[in-house]
Amino acid sequence: MLHHLLKLADESEPGFAAEAIRWQIELSAEGKLIGVLPLGDGKRGELHRKIPKMHNMSAGGRAHFLVETAQTVALYFKDNEEDKKKETTGEKRSFYIELIKQAIAHSPHLEGIEAFLGNSHGLATLRDQLAAKGAKPSDWVKFVVAGKDPLADVTVLNWWRSWRNCDLAGSNASSSSSEMMVDLLTGDAITPANTFPKVTGLMNVGGLPTGDVIAGFDKDAFQSYGLDQSKNAAMSEVTARRCADAFSELVRETGTKFAGALVVHWFKERLQNMDDDPLPWLAGRESTEAQAAGAQIRAKELLATIRKGQRPDLANNHFYAMTVSGAAGRVMVRDWMEGAFETLVTNVDAWFDDLSIVARDGNGLAREPKFMAVAGSLVRSLDELHAGIVSPLWRAALTRTAIPHTVLAQATSRFRVDVINDDSANHARMGLLKAYFTRKGENHHMSAYLNPEHTDPAYHCGRLLAVLNGLQRSALGDVGAGVVQRYYTAASQTPALIIGRLMSNAKNHLGKLDGGLAYWYEDKIADIMSRIRDSAPRTLDLEHQSLFALGYYQQIAHDRAGKSNKTDSTNHKGN
Repeated sequence: MLHHLLKLADESEPGFAAEAIRWQIELSAEGKLIGVLPLGDGKRGELHRKIPKMHNMSAGGRAHFLVETAQTVALYFKDNEEDKKKETTGEKRSFYIELIKQAIAHSPHLEGIEAFLGNSHGLATLRDQLAAKGAKPSDWVKFVVAGKDPLADVTVLNWWRSWRNCDLAGSNASSSSSEMMVDLLTGDAITPANTFPKVTGLMNVGGLPTGDVIAGFDKDAFQSYGLDQSKNAAMSEVTARRCADAFSELVRETGTKFAGALVVHWFKERLQNMDDDPLPWLAGRESTEAQAAGAQIRAKELLATIRKGQRPDLANNHFYAMTVSGAAGRVMVRDWMEGAFETLVTNVDAWFDDLSIVARDGNGLAREPKFMAVAGSLVRSLDELHAGIVSPLWRAALTRTAIPHTVLAQATSRFRVDVINDDSANHARMGLLKAYFTRKGENHHMSAYLNPEHTDPAYHCGRLLAVLNGLQRSALGDVGAGVVQRYYTAASQTPALIIGRLMSNAKNHLGKLDGGLAYWYEDKIADIMSRIRDSAPRTLDLEHQSLFALGYYQQIAHDRAGKSNKTDSTNHKGN
């Protein structure tokens, strides 16, 4: 995994990192506040790929150069902030100002920043403007002086490189960390970095606002052979920085939150057209063009071009995907997947195909569901979703593996609740039940539409209950709790005990119907009973309860489509 990350980050440079800056503080040449401008999309800020990043921040009292948080730059705190934190921030701010002062000798235009930072009235005005715009103390801010951005000034950046090298040289001279070791990833002889740079962007999945390390060895239990800190997985500062920067960029660019985890992905070779990336089709993050075409249609079109040899750039490409979260300041990798790009697109196509199911009204297939709609169909609300549900389901989608048995149990249970409450069936949930059997194999005769030739009696028992429910409604109208509400649970678990009782009631209902409709129901019931014969199961296990649910749902959809067609035909003749 780390080797692939390293290949992704050829442009990284120690002492610099990509960061999303949220606010731009504009000053005059004399250091007077002109205004505060929001950057980015209002959430993540504007990404700058190369801003100065301070080393050894864990030592305390240090700040980054030029770009820092609103809290450090402007002493902008939350209400009722602890005095201890304000004191610590004051130390960082003094360090920040000292760096600006030292850089002024090489870049005089930075004097405007120094003047502003010493102006209590200007700082108070800045805090008021930040508060009015809804800024957070942890938001990153930068300065622009008289229209000039120090981050674009080569002289300023070269000063930072020089200062950093001198500071590191002084630190290395007083430590024993200068011994040579083999770099874990490159195999080169290197002086190992004392600590690993932090990955940012995992706050919403358990990460820290200050970032999380890919590998950390701050406790004796994590260390081996008498090695301390990062020598346990030795990397040069360059290697470590590149891995961290690549990881942070993946979080920003491709990170998709699923329950308590974040999914990131990338490709061995960068895609020429980002609309060719199939993972956003699953997650629901496609471009407008891809949405208009439909995810499965796009997958089939892309597969066709690859197999015809029209896209060798994709045919020879590979994908890498991780599911990650934060844990106690470390990056936790929950899952790792990789494979050929063509295989990925094939699996995405198969995912939508396996999930395809007839719509509730029976008129064509239901719209292809996004991944979170599928996962969300397993719970009452998205708040109940957790990584233990989502991660295995995501793996099944990307690798075309079996749907977990626990997923089947939850989907079946949720469908039973919907039936009893007389709620509309969830398309994604029904598609998931079908996908379970499709992927299990063993010739389960799965179809998106009703399959009268299905070989399992459990499926036809579900069909029978749907027809008997329709019969009752035709005979008695809306009577409140009907056949389904009263008998679905028992019928789906012990059909042999219930079918006889239901058939007795059916005879009474048939007597209340006109001849034509009564004959229609008699034929339908007789046909289904001929497929059940004397093999109505005494009990149904979970899988057969799911087949019962599919038979029930598809029979209802089939009958609704038939009624709709008859109505349309009648209306057409009347015209």
